[in-house]
Amino acid sequence: MNTRQESRVAIVTGGSRGIGRETALRLAGDGYAVVVNFAGNQAEADTAVKEIAGAGGRAVAVRADVADEVAVAAMFDRAEAEFGGVDVLVHAAGVMLLSPLVDQDLDVLDRMHRTNIRGTFVVDQQAARRLRPGGAIVNLSSSVTRIGRPGYTAYAASKGAVEAITLTLARELRGRDVTVNAVAPGPTATALFLDGKSEELIDRIAKEPPLERLGTPDDIAEVVAFLAGPGRWVNGQVVYANGGAA
Repeated sequence: MNTRQESRVAIVTGGSRGIGRETALRLAGDGYAVVVNFAGNQAEADTAVKEIAGAGGRAVAVRADVADEVAVAAMFDRAEAEFGGVDVLVHAAGVMLLSPLVDQDLDVLDRMHRTNIRGTFVVDQQAARRLRPGGAIVNLSSSVTRIGRPGYTAYAASKGAVEAITLTLARELRGRDVTVNAVAPGPTATALFLDGKSEELIDRIAKEPPLERLGTPDDIAEVVAFLAGPGRWVNGQVVYANGGAA
């Protein structure tokens, strides 16, 4: 059962696709006003906003590169101007480019780390400065930090940094009444995961969890919504949402 959060405002980075989009829709269904952040796909972000509005919710789409501190500050300004403040940040934006370490292009490594590490730092910094008491920061990590899947070295390293930022920031915000957690999905049926993989590989990975399926964006959005709202006694944690794969 959803708990309505009529006066709360959420920013969801990477909110136009995949887990971010499903999370934006879920939070809007719980009564949040939502800022749907996107990096480049205006059409998909606008579609998400229209879907939220069509269901009676409030949302705006805001373009911002999450690693650009000026653009991120402007996004928070827009949220405050539009809805009066910010209570929840869900940081779902990320880049996944796979290669064994021995073959890793360092320019690709730098691009991934810019979005996944610097982006998390920049977005969380603004959230730490601006979230109202009772707020929540939820970062998206990945279960590959524990699974150790070959080919994911650079990506897993970047998500390990996300977890380190999460756990430390939770302690730095002592006395603010703001929780900071990370959700670490396992393999989830999104374009980010499915692109470039054979059906055989996807089927094999899907059989790894005891539940014998891939996760869905809705599976992850359920966990995020709990941490964003009723899960106030969960703080400074990484929640592995992977069907028991690791």
